[in-house]
Amino acid sequence: VRSMVAGGKVRSESAIGVQVGKVINKYKVGKHFVLDISKGHFDYHIDEKKVEQEALLDGIYVIRTNLARAEFSAEDAVRSYKSLSQVERAFRSMKTIDLYVRPIRHHLEDRVRAHIFICMLAYYVTWHMLKAWRPILFADDEIIYKDFRDPVAPAQRSHSAMRKVQSKRLDDGSEVHSFQTLLASLSSIVKNVCRKRGADDKEATAVIYTTPNAKQLQAFELLESIRCSQ
Repeated sequence: VRSMVAGGKVRSESAIGVQVGKVINKYKVGKHFVLDISKGHFDYHIDEKKVEQEALLDGIYVIRTNLARAEFSAEDAVRSYKSLSQVERAFRSMKTIDLYVRPIRHHLEDRVRAHIFICMLAYYVTWHMLKAWRPILFADDEIIYKDFRDPVAPAQRSHSAMRKVQSKRLDDGSEVHSFQTLLASLSSIVKNVCRKRGADDKEATAVIYTTPNAKQLQAFELLESIRCSQ
């Protein structure tokens, strides 16, 4: 830009500003420079004070809150900030992984709101199921320690969680499931209404349920803990 001004290619203040803006927008460093633009003239210098201030915060996130420390400690503020990842995970679960909220084939506002509300309720149930099933999923079932560990230090899985990931087995030797594979396994349990061959609709029927295996029974028992905790 300076060479263009010196060579007489750019003379007006607005034209110089446009050329400077292109460079600043490209490299995103405008806050580090002091610009001097006038008719037929352009100059700049580095704002050393701002550069020094920025250097103090290199690689650091600053989290601020208006709550008193007695109400909300610095550690609690960091944990709350990091818990936002659960919101992102919930939207991903609803839109793509588990509930498939999209596409919404509704046009009336009330129906769209009802659709989203049902999806929120479904995710609420999913959240409780995931929490109850932690011991038999790949999830870290020692999550309670998250409330006590250093919130700034990089998160690390517990030894028990790493064993599940590496061996694909639980301590009892049975297979570890993801949420989706466990649901697929449970879907094999069905209710069969049986009637004698050739019988009409008025004759008696017999109901036969699929006998759940040990893992399926364990999953149902863990779901009972949701009811007990309410």
